[in-house]
Order: sequence, then C-alpha cells, then structure tokens
Amino acid sequence: MAKIAYQGEPGAFSELCCAAFAPAYEPVAFPTFDQVFQAVTAGECQSAMVPVENSLAGRVDDVYRLLPDRQVAAVAEHFLPVHMQLMALPDADPAKIRTVRSHPMALSQCRRFIRERGYLPEAARDTAGSARELRDNPDPTVAVIAPRGAAERYGLKIIQPDCQDEDRNVTRFLRLVPEEGVVWPKRSPVPMLTSFVFRVRNIPAALYKALGGFATNGVNMTKLESYQEDHSFEATRFQAEAQGHPDDPAMARALEELEYFTTDRKVIGVFAADPYRVSREA
Repeated sequence: MAKIAYQGEPGAFSELCCAAFAPAYEPVAFPTFDQVFQAVTAGECQSAMVPVENSLAGRVDDVYRLLPDRQVAAVAEHFLPVHMQLMALPDADPAKIRTVRSHPMALSQCRRFIRERGYLPEAARDTAGSARELRDNPDPTVAVIAPRGAAERYGLKIIQPDCQDEDRNVTRFLRLVPEEGVVWPKRSPVPMLTSFVFRVRNIPAALYKALGGFATNGVNMTKLESYQEDHSFEATRFQAEAQGHPDDPAMARALEELEYFTTDRKVIGVFAADPYRVSREA
C-alpha cells in the first residue's frame, strides 16, 4: 500500500484528514513538518497531507515557509470540519482542572473557551500527542484538547465536547507529492486554483505592478501571503493563489505580466477547488 505522511501522532486531525480524503494510502506519522516533507522528497512516502490554514486560527506558518524550497507540489486541497474535545483522565474531577494542553493552533481555536474558564494554556507538539502524554504521565489537574478519536485511543474521558470558539471551524489541507515528474491536471469545467510563489524586483511599486495583471485580466486572487527572508526586514517572498488554470488565457496573461516585475517565480500547485470551497462561493 502506498504511504501518506502527516505531522503528529495517531489520532491527530491530520490522520483523520488522510482517512477521509486518501483512504487508499497508509497514514504514516512524523513528529515535525520538516520530516514530513523529507519523507516525500526521499521517496519514503508517496504523498503527504499538511494543514495550511484554519478558519479561526489563521495560517500554519511552518508549512508555508517550507513549501517554496522543498521539491514538492500541491495536487489537491481538502477542507476538514474540526471539532475540538476537552478530555482528561478517567478519574479526574473537572472542577480541579487547572491546565489545558494542546497544539498552539488548537489552543488558538479555543482561546475564548480557555479564558472564560480560567485555564492556563500550555503548548504541546500536537493534539493527539498531548493526549498520549497525559495518559503516560497522569495529572488530574491537566486536560488536553484533541480529536474525539484521541480520547478513545488513549483512554481519556471527554469532559467538554465541541469546545472550539465557533461552530464553523474548518482546517484547509494540501495534499503534496514529489515535484519531480508531476503532471498538472488539464483544464476542465471544474473550478481550478493555481498556487505560486515569487519575489518582487527592487523597484518602486513592484508588488502593485506585479499583481496588476491579475486585475486587468479579470483573474480573482484568493490568497496573498508575505514572508521576511534572510533575517531582514527588506527581503520578502510572496505566496499567492488565484482562481483558474495556468493554461486559461486570462491566467496565462496574468502570469506572463507577473514575470516582468518578479524573480524566482514558481508554480507550486494546480488543483481542483474542493467542493466545500465551491459551495461557499456559490
């Protein structure tokens, strides 16, 4: 069976996403995103599933910083509804909980819930991992925030279901494959997205000019992220996504104009829009 890499431990949301959207693959857990990318580029795994942003907590910065320089390509996006569960040891008294542990993104999605109850948030490497660590190092004053499956896997009890601050809590994932040999899907009636990175030239209004082609050609840009580089406040890289396929005439003209004002432009993904996105835009 082909393997798909994810960051975290068994029971994490990334494993749930693998099971939901890549059931033909065997999920393989890795402690860090860097190791996930390495597993794909080294051929240890044929694919990877990585979270890139959450509707409440924003972008997963570590992933976006790794994407441009690793030899991987994004071939699909998936939106996973996220339901956070507050869990503790089976014999713990909920009234005596003082600390809540989880991945920083999970804590951020439950910020108001944690504050209103006066818990002390404590960052952990991942959601399911915090559940396993509580099982292995019991502390009745500690609770963790993790997926429901983590409670079942690690023998914890859920003391507050669906503790995220908003019901509409969704995480967007990208499915990655090795860049070498990748063939972008052909144009089709299905809505498509093109993801790319670039640096702007050192000229006045470079970013404005670089993106002008998308406006004049009627291409809708859905994402634009910036990153400081080289330990400097001057060197900036941008990651962007736009609706359309690189072979669409309008997109092709916009990307051609982009070249005049940028350097190191690279398309890192071409994929169909997830049905969740399409339904939200309808």
